[in-house]
Amino acid sequence: MAEERDEDGLRAVRGALHEQDWAALLAALSRGPVHEVLQLAGDGVAGAAAQGLPGAAEMAASFLGALQERGLRGDEELADRLRTVTGHAVMPLLHPLAVDLEMLALLLEGDPAESGGRLDLSTGDCWPMFTEGLDAGAEVEEVDDPERWLHVPALGSRAGYQDMELFIEGLDDAALADRLRIAGGGRGAFRRFKDVLARDERAWRRYHRLSDERQRGRARAWLAEEGYCPQLPVPRRTV
Repeated sequence: MAEERDEDGLRAVRGALHEQDWAALLAALSRGPVHEVLQLAGDGVAGAAAQGLPGAAEMAASFLGALQERGLRGDEELADRLRTVTGHAVMPLLHPLAVDLEMLALLLEGDPAESGGRLDLSTGDCWPMFTEGLDAGAEVEEVDDPERWLHVPALGSRAGYQDMELFIEGLDDAALADRLRIAGGGRGAFRRFKDVLARDERAWRRYHRLSDERQRGRARAWLAEEGYCPQLPVPRRTV
């Protein structure tokens, strides 16, 4: 198993992203491996490179190399953005949208019976399809306006099962891998898989980091297919 970033280091990365403090992000990223946080932090690295911050070009090159080596869904779209801000390519014509990829992934990988959701193209907000208050203050025609709303299909759990399988394949602990394979078969597989995994805190953290990365990548790829690229939301400051 590859070297891991510790929890304090991951919190530092998330905190810098939340504040859009690119200098702090570069400092946090330099203190650990980047392979676990490529999709999480890639847009922040692009922001740092666009501003020409010291060390940003080197960090972008590190991310590019790791993305090309990994090659998961969504990695090429992120690599394109990094190539663009470092002057090595021209970004495909995509409309920037301040969307939370984690929230978008929850809609995309939800139960198809719940009909997916909607992406507000004016704000980047993600809404489940049947949400009380979604239509509050809006005329019906506004809610159905294709210029404002993008339908997000619920694609189900297939990709999540693939994440489970990939995680199991990468485990060094053969006994844990066997238990997870048994738990991951048949109806209720996700619940049993997580019940077994919850007994091993370190493995639990590794699984969720892998799953979060892959979910963000899939959301990024879907967004590109629809003609958009993620732009980090403006931080909400308190006065």
